[in-house]
Amino acid sequence: MDVIGIENPIMDFLVQAKRLPSSNEVVPLEKVSWQGGGNVSSAIVAAARLGAVAGMIGVVVDDPYGYFCINDFKRHSIDVSHIIIDKQGSTVFCVDLVESSTKMRSFIYSGNSCRKINLNELDKEYIISAKYLHIGNMGGMDPATVQAAKWAKENGVKVSIDAGYYYPETEKYLDLFDVFIVSEFYYDGLFDNKNYKENCAKLQSKGPEIVVVTLGEKGSVGIQDGKYFEMPTFNEVQVIDTTGAGDVFHGAFIYGLLQGWNAEETAKFSSAVSSINCTRLGGRAAIPDRAMVDKFIIERYIDYTSIDERVRFYENGLFRLGGKK
Repeated sequence: MDVIGIENPIMDFLVQAKRLPSSNEVVPLEKVSWQGGGNVSSAIVAAARLGAVAGMIGVVVDDPYGYFCINDFKRHSIDVSHIIIDKQGSTVFCVDLVESSTKMRSFIYSGNSCRKINLNELDKEYIISAKYLHIGNMGGMDPATVQAAKWAKENGVKVSIDAGYYYPETEKYLDLFDVFIVSEFYYDGLFDNKNYKENCAKLQSKGPEIVVVTLGEKGSVGIQDGKYFEMPTFNEVQVIDTTGAGDVFHGAFIYGLLQGWNAEETAKFSSAVSSINCTRLGGRAAIPDRAMVDKFIIERYIDYTSIDERVRFYENGLFRLGGKK
C-alpha cells in the first residue's frame, strides 16, 4: 500500500449560481454536482487517480450518503475494507454554494453526527503496511488519529498532515509529522508576519522533514533539508471553483514524494494538479491523471475528454452511486 488516509468522508452537494440570493430573492441555478468530499478523502482520491495504491480508514453511516462515499472510493480503486458503516447518526453532509461571478464559496455543514473511529477499531498492521499515512486536523487531533500517527512513526511509515485549520494543539504533535503542509489560514494563526523562509525553518526545526505553506492563487512556499523554495501557481487556467484545491494538492504531493522527487519538484507538480482541478465544479471531478499533468506542465494543455465524462457523471452522482451496492 502506498498511502492510507484516516478521516470520516463527507458528502458534498455543490450548487453554482452567478451570485448568491439575498433574503426572499430567487436567482437562476447554473449547475449542481454530487461529489464525495473531505480534506483527507479527496487527497486520497487524487493520489489514487495519479497512480498510487491507496486505502481509507473512517466511519460513515448506513445511509445513502455513506454508501455514495464508499462507492466513489471504489470507483477510484481505493481500498475501503477499513471503513466502518455505523447505524447511528448520519453521514456528514455539506452544501457548497459557489458564485460563478466572484469564484467565492460558502458552506452549509451538517455537523458531526457521525462518530469518529475508536482506538480499538484501528488495525495497526494495516496502518503500518503503507509507505505514507495521511491525516488531517479538522476539529482537532482526535485520539485515534494520534495513535495511528504514532504507530506509523514507530514503524518507518511517513506521516503527512493537512493542517488546513488552526488548532493550537496540533503543535504538540509536530515531532510525529514528516510532511507538514499548512494553509495560509493555519500559518496566520501561528505567525503575525509573512517571513515565510524564517518561519518555515522554525517549524522544520521541531521535527518535520518538509514544511509547505499553501497560499491559494499565490502558489506555495516551503523548505526541505534547509533549502527554501517559492513555487508560483499556474495562472493560465480558467478557474471555475477552488473547492478541494488544497486537498488534491496534498494527494499529489504524497504521490510526488512516492516517486522520489524533492519537495520543490513535488510542489510544482502538485500545483499543476490543483490548477487543473479548479477548472470544473467540485473537489473531484477534474482531478487529472499523471499523463494529463505531465502534458499540462510542458504544453499548458488540458484534454477534458475524461474530465467532462466525470463532470456529467457527478451531475447525477447521487442516483448513480447511492444505495447499498
